[in-house]
Amino acid sequence: MPSSSAPAAPEARTVLVTGAGKRLGRDIALTLARAGWNVAVHHRHSATHAQHTATDCDALTGRPGSAATFFADLADEASVRALLPAVVARFGQIDAVVNSASTFENDNAASFGFAAMETHLRANTGAAVLLAQALHAHLSTRDARGAVVNLLDQKLWNMNPDFFSYTLSKAALEAANTMLALALAPCVRVVGVAPGLTLTSHLLSDEQFAALHQQSPLGRSSTPEDVAATVAFALSNSSITGTTLLVDGGQHLMRFERDFSLMLPGPTP
Repeated sequence: MPSSSAPAAPEARTVLVTGAGKRLGRDIALTLARAGWNVAVHHRHSATHAQHTATDCDALTGRPGSAATFFADLADEASVRALLPAVVARFGQIDAVVNSASTFENDNAASFGFAAMETHLRANTGAAVLLAQALHAHLSTRDARGAVVNLLDQKLWNMNPDFFSYTLSKAALEAANTMLALALAPCVRVVGVAPGLTLTSHLLSDEQFAALHQQSPLGRSSTPEDVAATVAFALSNSSITGTTLLVDGGQHLMRFERDFSLMLPGPTP
């Protein structure tokens, strides 16, 4: 349910950012609020963090009520289908979707099973397709145009077998970019953004993260600010669709045998 029923400025564009309570989704939400967007802040478990993001978005736009929080379980089809109508009910319209939320659980070729595959495909692929479908239906009723940005991963251009089901789900989403761009044009543009190593995790020490972040042709991988700025660019540039922007300092040009979170610094030349 949305966090507030206060009206938003009718002239402002509205974007739904999934997984916007924390980490990269939060940075994207704040960047778009700074650019004047109304922001629908999606969350599943992080309701408190999502409310903080919405409050900070309001402060950046200077418009109370310009952001609101929305719950949905992206692995549940009914929950996903209810999400965009809830945003429209709150803001009156929606103009863009940023699919930032991801399920990211480790498996490999030996441990792979249907349950892990289905978990990742539902949340990471199916939800993004359903939201693009819903955005297209909504924009068609308004005779308007909009965009979907799907967060992918540089490892699709630099494969390793770690996080097997996660990688399958992102590869499927990258293929969906092309199909959706064809199917939903000219009403909806569909753009991928593929970060490199951007944020650390509990699997990496600060020292490991810093060393791995430097391993790229440019001497640094992506920052949250880099990725959020690219999302904003993709939403604003009306000539981009059916392609992916890699934002990784060139890490996809190097060969890494393992996922960043499972290796010590040191790529294979």
